[in-house]
Amino acid sequence: MTPANEERLKILQMLEDGKIGADEASALLRALEGGGGQHPFNPALVGADGRYFHVHVTDLETGADKVNVTIPMGLVKVGLRMAERFAPEFQDMDMTELEGLITSGITGKLVEVTDTGDGERVEIYVE
Repeated sequence: MTPANEERLKILQMLEDGKIGADEASALLRALEGGGGQHPFNPALVGADGRYFHVHVTDLETGADKVNVTIPMGLVKVGLRMAERFAPEFQDMDMTELEGLITSGITGKLVEVTDTGDGERVEIYVE
């Protein structure tokens, strides 16, 4: 099974489990179909304020990017639910508190975690 098909199944499972709504599932499936990280501007997904949620993971030794994800604020709740479910390293984070910070209108860096064991730095911020 291809990674894209696995992601589709995860989204559909979250919809079935009631973790996301039909609109959120539809938006995620459309984003997957866009591929390559290049998505046309869609104000309905971005939200009225035009802010974006960023997750940036870098290798401490080389400084190279491991992950660099930008998500329209309209999809942040879905992304947080996915992180809770599929990323065990986020299990200790209070996603409700993080969601509250994000929806309050705050901008800038929200979280910075350095994991010397894995040699990674994770930064989460809103622009």
